[in-house]
Amino acid sequence: MKIVLDTNILAGACLGSYAANRILAACLNGRVVPLIGTALLAEYEDVINRDDVFKKGPLSREERNQVLDALLGVSKWTKTYYRWRPNLRDEADNHVLELAVAGGADYLVTRNLSDFKRSELLFPNLCICLPETLLEELS
Repeated sequence: MKIVLDTNILAGACLGSYAANRILAACLNGRVVPLIGTALLAEYEDVINRDDVFKKGPLSREERNQVLDALLGVSKWTKTYYRWRPNLRDEADNHVLELAVAGGADYLVTRNLSDFKRSELLFPNLCICLPETLLEELS
């Protein structure tokens, strides 16, 4: 099963969210295959290094980068050769949906359902869901 993790799931895992941690564990133990591309990697690196976002979190910057490195170690590199421009409400989210489509992902896991559900383009083979929903599927 291939998935794309929105940046808020990686951040949630670093902040101690139970569901985000369980999804990350599913990636690391091979139960799911996370997809990664250029734009998402740049976004992960940017967010993971924002100390203000994680000031109340349990992990240091170095530890957050170790989490990212572990995730990247099990991720499948996916090139996006075309731009679907699904015209999401938040333009910055378009690349995440495009990566999921390009990689044939089964799930796009996010805490931001409302923005992703308002795409002008529909991709019926892609389930956009909360981490709890994917955890139910993995049970």
